[in-house]
Amino acid sequence: MSVFDVYGVLSFDVYGTLIDFERGILGALKPVLKSHGVQLSDEQILEVFGESEAEIQEGKFMPYSDILRNVVREFGKRFDFTPSSSELDCLVSSVGTWMPLPHVVESLQTLKKKYRLAIISNIDDDLFSVTAKHLGVNFDWVITSEQAQSYKPSLHTFKFALEKMGVSREKILHISNSMYHDIVPARALNLSTVWVNGRSYMAGFGVTPPVRGCPDFEVPDLQALVSLMGLEAIEKRI
Repeated sequence: MSVFDVYGVLSFDVYGTLIDFERGILGALKPVLKSHGVQLSDEQILEVFGESEAEIQEGKFMPYSDILRNVVREFGKRFDFTPSSSELDCLVSSVGTWMPLPHVVESLQTLKKKYRLAIISNIDDDLFSVTAKHLGVNFDWVITSEQAQSYKPSLHTFKFALEKMGVSREKILHISNSMYHDIVPARALNLSTVWVNGRSYMAGFGVTPPVRGCPDFEVPDLQALVSLMGLEAIEKRI
């Protein structure tokens, strides 16, 4: 018997865990910064994004599309430029082009054979509906910040998700790349967690504020989780 047999539901963070969030952010912001003569390293851009996003999300709730616009405004404030209306929308308009990380689609398809799958994400419903088309599976539950009216790491988001799923928490395994947004608050509610530490060979914390937590399991990517669970991966369809 596998230690994973006790779980019936796998819940996922999306952006950074399933979707290449960092590449998407950089692809949207670098042309804007360049047009205003702002020279920052990729890591600096991600750190400013993470700091700005977390600070804005701590305030009064607003849709994630507005969070992204305010992040661009914050770059303007910090580096002394005024974004145009199209530049303010650069992140929002790019979300639909952000693609899954390697092996994510086939890994989700493999996991779906045994488990029910859920999404718990800091995103608007309409933005996720575009992202969902890239992920290759139908999720049993999709819980967004728009529905919860709160952003992770708020415990309210996870409590809302637990109520909506109606599944006892000992049957849920939550999977995320973010200690700050997911692992720490999920553990505070006695949820089992998997930390997808895809930045283990990189400097810095990227878009997530630096915190430490104690996940139940740690893997470098979703393919490694499938292997750890002893499941036979579905071959990628060409």
